[in-house]
Amino acid sequence: MNDDSRKQLKKTGRRPKQDPAKIRYTISFTEEEHARFLALFDQSGMQVKAHFITSCIFEKTVKTIQIDKGTVDFYMRLTSFHSQFRSIGVNYNQIVKLLYKNFSQKKASAFLYKLEKQTAEMVELFKNVVEIAEQFDKKYLKKQ
Repeated sequence: MNDDSRKQLKKTGRRPKQDPAKIRYTISFTEEEHARFLALFDQSGMQVKAHFITSCIFEKTVKTIQIDKGTVDFYMRLTSFHSQFRSIGVNYNQIVKLLYKNFSQKKASAFLYKLEKQTAEMVELFKNVVEIAEQFDKKYLKKQ
């Protein structure tokens, strides 16, 4: 049996590529060059070093993304705060319904007065948060 007939009988496994990459090159770096290469590779966001090298050689566009962890953390916490603020609004409506359902008009009004004062404080706090976020945006947009 020759090799061609064996290949025809074998139906399992990975299909062979039309144009497989068989040619290899090696390159040697100094410690400094290697550190620079790794930094560029990390900035590219690619997962495979061979793909990164190929894209650099053939002048394909290489995307470098720098993520400011502080900025990401700030926006995540701001989003979390905003969702908590919305849930407070839902709880506020439920509390008002329960107060009028379970207490007399006079007692419910007294509790609502206390709740209103706390809500005013919360609104001021939220205004401060919005102001800080706007200041952050101004500083961040100046950097870009």
